[in-house]
Amino acid sequence: MKEKLSIVKIGGNVIENKEELAKFLNFFSELKGAKILVHGGGKLATQLAAKLGIESQMVNGRRVTDAKSLEIITMVYGGLTNKNIVASLQANGTNAIGLSGADGNAIQAHKRPVKEVDFGFVGDIDGINASFLNTLITTGVTPVFCALSHDGEGNILNTNADTIASEVAIGMSKIYETTLYYCFEKKGVLLDIKNENSVVTDINTSKYQELLEQKIIADGMLPKLENCFHALHNNVNKVCLGDIEMIQPNAKLFTSITL
Repeated sequence: MKEKLSIVKIGGNVIENKEELAKFLNFFSELKGAKILVHGGGKLATQLAAKLGIESQMVNGRRVTDAKSLEIITMVYGGLTNKNIVASLQANGTNAIGLSGADGNAIQAHKRPVKEVDFGFVGDIDGINASFLNTLITTGVTPVFCALSHDGEGNILNTNADTIASEVAIGMSKIYETTLYYCFEKKGVLLDIKNENSVVTDINTSKYQELLEQKIIADGMLPKLENCFHALHNNVNKVCLGDIEMIQPNAKLFTSITL
């Protein structure tokens, strides 16, 4: 019987709201058992780049990362944001360690090949160092990942945080029974975007196809759901989508995704 492991990813909308972030980190600290936190970067990197006169370029919601942008992203994601989260977790009684993919060779990646778009220093993940993460977890330390990987040749790579969470969950599923939580500003997948409580509580493969055909799942939700099903097809036990209340013990209103 495998021990259970929770991998929780928080997005920029949670990070940018100080009250919401403080509440989430309290909930996360109360989460029982082994756990890993993955966080995105929010808008801080874009704001800092603008102050320094560096234009941020986005294509289909994905950041194009040139050399100057990478410096700012590394400072903000791996430094300011990551260390503030770790410090807050320590204050909540969770012994956390902040990591990029380069630390402990935790997340290996390669620079995304140029096709229609050159995304620059953006990484596509090759592997997860599960034994390293397991060593941390078994000594009572909670890993906290920012959205950075590395290529093994001295280069840091900007990497989508949803993808990092999915790949970490897949990598750790060899050792643990993994559940992946995507925490964002909505209560889950909504039937009606204007009705916050119109949550689709259970989605399986056939329901997913139905929602796609009805165009209920579209735009920014599409890559998130693709990550969810990718994880499930690679031995992750369960994936959940919802707001920060989802990780509380008695939570009911969120979306559970299964095959």
